[in-house]
Amino acid sequence: MPDADQILAMRGAPARRFLTFRSAERLYALPAEEVSEVIRVPAVARVPQGPGSLLGIANLRGFVLPVASLRGLLGREEAAASPMLRAIVLDGAAPIVLVVDVVEALVTVEADRIETRQAQLAAEPVERLWGAFQYGPGLEVAKILDIQNLLSAAFVQRVRPPRSRPENSSAGPVPHDTEAEDDHPTLITFDVAGQEYALGLDVVQEVLPAPRLLAVMPHAEALVLGVVPFRNTLLPLLSLRGLLGFALSQPNEKDKILVTAVGGILVGLVADGIRAILPLDSSLVEPIPAVLAARSGGEARIKAIYRGEAGRRLISILAPEQLFREDVMRRLGTDHENPRPQNTEDDRMPDRERHFLVFHLGDDEFGLPIEAIDEVARVPGQITRLPKTPEFLEGVVNLRGEVLPVVDQRRRFGMPKLEHEEGRRLLVVRTERHRAGLIVDSVSGVLRNTSATLEPVPALTDETTRLVQGVLNLEDVGRMVLILDPTELLSRAERGLLDRLETATERPGL
Repeated sequence: MPDADQILAMRGAPARRFLTFRSAERLYALPAEEVSEVIRVPAVARVPQGPGSLLGIANLRGFVLPVASLRGLLGREEAAASPMLRAIVLDGAAPIVLVVDVVEALVTVEADRIETRQAQLAAEPVERLWGAFQYGPGLEVAKILDIQNLLSAAFVQRVRPPRSRPENSSAGPVPHDTEAEDDHPTLITFDVAGQEYALGLDVVQEVLPAPRLLAVMPHAEALVLGVVPFRNTLLPLLSLRGLLGFALSQPNEKDKILVTAVGGILVGLVADGIRAILPLDSSLVEPIPAVLAARSGGEARIKAIYRGEAGRRLISILAPEQLFREDVMRRLGTDHENPRPQNTEDDRMPDRERHFLVFHLGDDEFGLPIEAIDEVARVPGQITRLPKTPEFLEGVVNLRGEVLPVVDQRRRFGMPKLEHEEGRRLLVVRTERHRAGLIVDSVSGVLRNTSATLEPVPALTDETTRLVQGVLNLEDVGRMVLILDPTELLSRAERGLLDRLETATERPGL
């Protein structure tokens, strides 16, 4: 199956990877190939009468490197000490450490999205840029620094002479040594439940901030957090906490998404935060002990252990394919090779306009084909509760002489009870076999769209999410609407229940 790079290549134009970061609240970027690693700011020895932008020198695995401040290079006031400060180790003949306010993400940008002329016009007097691009939900502009030009303007750099590593030394390789790079791949490390894990940078396509727009998949497994727009498609998000056997936590603005390929399908793995990008010395990698590898818990997901900092820093190295159960991997492979067909003939007619009734449950938007809706009404004040029925079945009502089962969609999707129920509505939905009322928080209107914009549901979801027919990804207005299949919606929990209910309630007095 294709890996992440091959998937991107199949989707279009050539692309480049950039590391994005901030300085004085401005967003900048550097080509990933110019970055050797990202670390916490090291201890520095100040250099008397050095340039103002030079913070000092630091010892990095046996090599003395200059440490420069990006704020200083750009003539801005230095930032206060903060745990968010990061040091970017730049590759090249004269390696240097660049201190920035915060590292944002590792992103892939198509070549045709990189602007060069306008970037120069938008540059501030102290900046040296060679391009710019937009990314993220708000399409923020990231300015690509011409870092060598910027450094040359600040102070003279001297090419570091080659230096061999002592035989018994555990120091890392020279960052710009091509031969060493082949033997020492790069890791990206991240936090999950207070522990440090890593993936090879070669399998991580991008690192993105926590999403502002997230569509929650109803009845999905707990570790499936939802889907987000990504490169004209939808990216399923999975919790690394859940995959590794930890308790799930509430979404946090510090969360980061690692985009990688699993079974030939791009997925987003959500971590608690990114720690570092660092070169890997293969001599310090230990296989996971056999007693742990045989277990079925989170330890079984670990490929190896990296002993950094003379054994004081243990990093668990993961492999994407080992994060998922065998049955999930088989299903992924099947879904990738045989995509799920659309549910109706209308879905196979890309130019036909379709109408969907859009309703809300909490902050999430859902839709139903308008042809499945008989009417929209206020929720009746009296609903007759029936014994020995599922909790989500609110009861039955008499709607103009017809007994109508009523389903509470909040309960059906495992959501808490609504505090203020004044705006709730009853959607009367009809399928070939059933007619029922669905209680929803509110109705926002009818959405007209073509099935060409109805995207299939990502494969990494629980079986029960077959009730989602597709996703309307309205990225230009920041909306995602999950289109539900009315047939699956009314009958998934207990097949035949509504048939028996209609027979049992065919009596006067209801």
